[in-house]
Formats: sequence, structure tokens, C-alpha cells
Amino acid sequence: MMSRTMNEAFPLISLPDGAPERGFAVSEFEQRVAKAQAGMANAGFDGLLFTTEPEIRYFTGFLTRFWLSPTRPWFLLVPASGNPVAIVPSIGRECFEATWLDDVRCWDSPQPRDEGIALLADTLRELPGEKARIGILEGAETHLRMPLGDFRRLCASLPSAVFEDATELVRQLRMVKSPAETAKIAHACAIVSGVFDAFAEHLSGGMSEIEIFRRFKIACLEAGIDDVDYLVGGAGPGGYRNIISPPSTRRVEDGDILMLDTGSTFDGYYCDFDRNFAFGHVNEMAARAQDALIEATEAGLRAARPGATCAEVFHAMRRVLDKDFPGGSGVGRMGHGLGMQLTEWPSFAANDDTVLQPGMVLTLEPSADLPGGKLLVHEEDFLLTPDGPVLLTTPAPAAIPVIS
Repeated sequence: MMSRTMNEAFPLISLPDGAPERGFAVSEFEQRVAKAQAGMANAGFDGLLFTTEPEIRYFTGFLTRFWLSPTRPWFLLVPASGNPVAIVPSIGRECFEATWLDDVRCWDSPQPRDEGIALLADTLRELPGEKARIGILEGAETHLRMPLGDFRRLCASLPSAVFEDATELVRQLRMVKSPAETAKIAHACAIVSGVFDAFAEHLSGGMSEIEIFRRFKIACLEAGIDDVDYLVGGAGPGGYRNIISPPSTRRVEDGDILMLDTGSTFDGYYCDFDRNFAFGHVNEMAARAQDALIEATEAGLRAARPGATCAEVFHAMRRVLDKDFPGGSGVGRMGHGLGMQLTEWPSFAANDDTVLQPGMVLTLEPSADLPGGKLLVHEEDFLLTPDGPVLLTTPAPAAIPVIS
């Protein structure tokens, strides 16, 4: 079977017994800061200012679901030398003082007239200085996460400072994962692989999509996942119409193909992969698409070597799919980076020339258009090593499992 071939050609990661230790050693954060400061020196930055959850967590370890509230901004300054400085609302004081940081500055919040801007400006004057060149994130797949008006006021209060894009510096840091980061992703992948492997026994014809999604989330939580942050998909006769839908009240019927695509987390790190299930039978077109998707995934894994580009891997998969499913599916890419966010840099896309490096954790996600505006998708997660890919997800079966 193709799934056995995939396993033999691309080994599955070997995991120790038990879950990885939660959090990180202080030395992990010190190494991250040291690499950032070396990059800052090469790029001529006097400091890096972060306002978004992944970057603040990357340098501090601050992990909380409180980011879901948009009321308060959070700031972290990584200076050219020394430890980062947190400038955070007072509600977060205790949490940040429990991290490895030794300088935590707070203001009482909410304060819409001055939501930490005066304190942040004072900190920037003190550390990088009035005429500092400060790196911020402006590039693709970033956002500001503070009111634009507040950022303008910050710039006005520091007229001699220069704020410039540091996305590429941060991108290079975060794309390559440490062994401790990889262990958390691999653990999440292993848990959810086990849930998917056994999930057919939870399924039967006539169930609603809402019921199926709920059962899947419960199974993941009971198996040891911390949270099922992302679960999308759907079902339809011979295929589904999109890959980002929430569940509906529709009940699955004979001939339906069900897709579940999950981003589940362990200690703040994601797995991200999907699986297909069929009810009653699999029609010929869906079976051909599944074969093509498995073959395309294998081609992508063969192409994914250190020194190759993301575009080269994309085209390796595209060549396979074009035999029977030409033209692409409109999704725009066929995989991406993975880590603290469900999707990270880079993208397996025709326009992404990122060079693959050992230590990257990535997904392959080829998709195929089917008649009637439907599609089929397949996704696996892997770690890129100096010798090539090592699978983090247990490969899907070659044929779509059929629920009788």
C-alpha cells in the first residue's frame, strides 16, 4: 500500500515515553535572545519591539489564552544587549514576573487615553535611546496588534527614532525549531494521529457534522491534547466544497466524503493535518483523487531536502496532480511552516523561494479539484533533518476509510 511505502521511505519520528516537559529551560530563551541580538547587530538595529503573541511568547515563555481579549496591548523590547524588557498591563504583572525576565514594567489598564504608550516611550528612550533604529514586524503574515493611533503617538513622541521592518530577521529565527520545540509539536502530532486512527469507530451514517466535530474534540482532549483550537472541514457527496467551514447541522449520508482538519495544541505548539472518511462507499473520482494526493505527498517529501526551495517542492507535487487533476485547486499553496501558530512561514507555493533548512517543521497539503466545485485534500506534518524528512504524523491509509 502507498501508506506503507511512505512509512518505509520517510521514517516516522521516534518519541520517548511520556509527554515532553512543559515550558523551556532558561538557556533556551537565552539562546533565542543571543541569536536575535546577533541578527540585530548585522542588520543595524538598536532594539526589536514586539506586540504580538507568538513573538512575545518566543522570547519570554508567556503562555495564556488571555490574548483572545483585544482590550489591552502588550509590548516586549529586545535590546541590542541584555535581557528583554516587558512593558505590560498590570493584570499580567504576576505572570511576567514568573518568567525568566528580570525587568517587567506595568501600567494600570484599561486606560484608553494612554494604553502604555508613555511607559513604552520612556523605556525606548532609556534603552535603545532617542535616536534608535527599532525593528518592528511589517511583513507578510504579521500584524501590529495595537491601535494604529497609539503607534502614531509613539512615533510622534520619539521623533528622532526610526521604526523599520525586521520581519526577515524574526522569520529566520522562528522558521528553524529547537529540539525542545520539535518535541512538543511531535507529541501533539502523535496524540492526534492516534485519535484519527481510531476515529472511524465513533462515526456512523446519519450523524450531524456538529456531533462529529464535538466527538472529535472530546477524543483529542481525552487523549492528552491541551486544546483543539482549530477544527474545520465538512462532508458532501463525493467530496466537500471548501476546507475552512465550521460544522453544520447537515447529517452525513451514503456516498459522502468527510474531511476533518485540526490544529490541536500541546503546551502552546500545534499539529496541523487532516484526514478523510467515506460513508457507505467511495466513488471512482474520489478514489482517484486520494491516490493522486498520496502520490503528490510522497513526491513532495522526496523533493523536501535541505537546500531545496519551497517552490521546488510545490512544483514536485503539482506535476503529480497535473496528470489527472490539472490546474490547481485555488487554495494557493500546498503546505506551510508549523509551530506556535497553526500556519507559519514559509509556504509551499509557486512564488516562495525560501530555502529549506534542517530543523524546520512543515506540512505538505496537496489538494485536487473535483467535478461540481468539490475538492479533496490531504495533509501530513514532518521535520526536516540533514538527511531529509522525518514524519511527525502517522501516514494516512492509502485508501479512504469507509464507514459502513
